[in-house]
Amino acid sequence: MKPRAVVFAYHNVGVRCLQVLLARGVDVALVVTHEDNPAENIWFGSVASVAAEHGVPTITPADPKSAELRAAVSAARPDFIFSFYYRHMLPADLLALAARGAYNMHGSLLPKYRGRVPVNWAVLNGETETGATLHEMAAKPDAGAIVAQTPVPILPDDTAAQVFDKVTVAAEQTLWRVLPALLAGEAPHLPNDLAHGSYFGGRKPEDGRIDFTKPAREVYNLIRAVAPPYPGAFTDLDGQRFVIARARLAPPGAAPADLPPGLAVSDNALLAICGDGRAIAVHELRHQHDGIETVVTPAGFAQLIHSSRHS
Repeated sequence: MKPRAVVFAYHNVGVRCLQVLLARGVDVALVVTHEDNPAENIWFGSVASVAAEHGVPTITPADPKSAELRAAVSAARPDFIFSFYYRHMLPADLLALAARGAYNMHGSLLPKYRGRVPVNWAVLNGETETGATLHEMAAKPDAGAIVAQTPVPILPDDTAAQVFDKVTVAAEQTLWRVLPALLAGEAPHLPNDLAHGSYFGGRKPEDGRIDFTKPAREVYNLIRAVAPPYPGAFTDLDGQRFVIARARLAPPGAAPADLPPGLAVSDNALLAICGDGRAIAVHELRHQHDGIETVVTPAGFAQLIHSSRHS
């Protein structure tokens, strides 16, 4: 008899991990996902579409603690509950409905970077490695026993989106590799030592505001961590908002020594001058005005600043 599962899933990791379960012959009795938020940039795949293609019933409850959701999960009689980038914590009484355990896929190498948006935090903090971890779900977030994990490198110029693509593959590989043992009741359950880990909360668009007085490496890490499709690292200048969408850390000595911290044009190139005197070469600068975003050239940036100061 096939093992039955209820799957809570969203985003690309949700898509790929749901597909792994189906490919491994798991009977997915119910998928629980989110309604897409029209105010959000939906740049990722649809779990609901994958479920529909495979004829799996799907629900999108707003409250993970609702009696209706608990009843739906109970009626599915799951052996396992899986959570793949579902955005809500699941209550303990709901997890207890899984006869053989409840497991979550997290986008870091636990116990490091428990909590929200772990990939963005890892890039922001200049990490050189992260990964994906399948672990038991517990009352605390990302705190249960570790079943399997797969590392991926973070290269010096990787954006968070590029790292997230790697983590998605790592999540797929992790689940594919360990699932047969998990279904057979033979998977390892290793300690998740929270004392040697870290926890980070969510991030808001305002957290992308650039402080140019900081060292160039810190500013560059912020740019990489929130680069599109995320909201982007930005600065407000003369009442106008500019988003640095693509950039590269310039070598020492690349910037004229007399430029103060901030955006500047030098030799027809856009630079972000930082507090340690180093520069970041800005390869794509976006100007936001009245809800419209346009890419501006060095000459266009200079003209916008000139016009705003003489209007």
